[in-house]
Amino acid sequence: MAHTLLLVDDEEKVLEFMAPFLRQEGFQVLTAQTGKEALHIANEQQPALVVLDWMLPEMSGIEVCRELRKHSRIGIIMVTAKTEETDKIIGLEVGADDYITKPFSLRELAARIRSVLRRMEGQDGQDTQDDSIKRGDLTISEAQCRVWKRGEEIPLTPTQFKLLLNLAARPGIVYSRLQLLQGALEDDFLNDERTVDAHISQLRKKIEDEPSNPAYIQTVYGFGYRFGDRK
Repeated sequence: MAHTLLLVDDEEKVLEFMAPFLRQEGFQVLTAQTGKEALHIANEQQPALVVLDWMLPEMSGIEVCRELRKHSRIGIIMVTAKTEETDKIIGLEVGADDYITKPFSLRELAARIRSVLRRMEGQDGQDTQDDSIKRGDLTISEAQCRVWKRGEEIPLTPTQFKLLLNLAARPGIVYSRLQLLQGALEDDFLNDERTVDAHISQLRKKIEDEPSNPAYIQTVYGFGYRFGDRK
């Protein structure tokens, strides 16, 4: 079954550039030119992934991303002309799974889309037998791809869940950023190791009592991250 994509850009020429190629690649494609239109279509059509331009009129791509993340685990790739690292990190911190910087090739875009979809499908395809991991107040169900803290479910994006699962499976083991990119994110196309920091920051905000003094996901300065072995 073909995945449905939602392409969001206020420039019709950009949509005309992307849509035919992605249809040839086997995707079903929907388009929107404003943030409000994108949210409406996403709610009605439930696409698997959104390719979302940062610069939209009236409602920015960042605002759209925040709204989508309030109630959906949909895949989100931010498209930006901004090249500053801080700008890219903002997109990841509000819930995007990946970003691509203009100008980009259509083949690179398709590769990134498939990479995010693989991560999402990897979660959906887990065995139904529950083999939950319990760490402190957290319960992590690999089978259900769900996380609870003190009995209350915590909504995570596919990227956040996979990072948490990989770290929590081996408490005390230090992972470099590159290892997390290659192992947890399974992404051959994202070469900026610092993007892991953005995902970790957002994950901490969701699972830690004190994100600035994390008990679960700890920084090992000069090396990477580990899951607290006391949990």
